[in-house]
Parts: sequence; C-alpha cells; structure tokens
Amino acid sequence: MVFEEKMIMNGEPEDEEEEEEEEEEEDMVDPLETMRLKCAETEHCVHTQERLEDCETRVGSRSSTAEDCTEELFDFLHARDHCVSHKLFHSVK
Repeated sequence: MVFEEKMIMNGEPEDEEEEEEEEEEEDMVDPLETMRLKCAETEHCVHTQERLEDCETRVGSRSSTAEDCTEELFDFLHARDHCVSHKLFHSVK
C-alpha cells in the first residue's frame, strides 16, 4: 500500500515551494526564441522564407520528385541565425 501511495504522489509537488519554482520556470522566456521570431520578420528573412514556402508548395504538389528544399531551408536558417548573432551576443553578460 505504501508503494501505491508513493506512485500516486510521484510527479506531484509535495509543498508550496516546489509549486512556486515550477510557476517561475514556466514564466521564463528564452531570449534566443524571441530574437529568432523578431529576426524572421526582417526583410531578408521574409524573402528567404517565401522561397522556402514556394519550394515546399512546388515539391508537395508533385507525386514523385527528386527535388527537396534543403538549400532553401539552409538559406532561411542562415539568414535568421546571422541576424540573431548580431543581436544576441550584445545582450549576453
């Protein structure tokens, strides 16, 4: 019976301190993610993302093709990460 009680309590915080810590962790936002979202809205990133979406539409419309969108994906990720690198490291202490 004790084993069953431990299984039921497993994963549930036993006191209020643990609940507060979990709430604080949920409220934290990764600055990298917010910068990625902002950079994805820049003109160059929007352009590369449109090329990626066009490629995905083209490839998805065909039943069989050897084409994939790897180059377009890498172009978009490179543009976004380039933008992020200029902003992120200025905010790191």
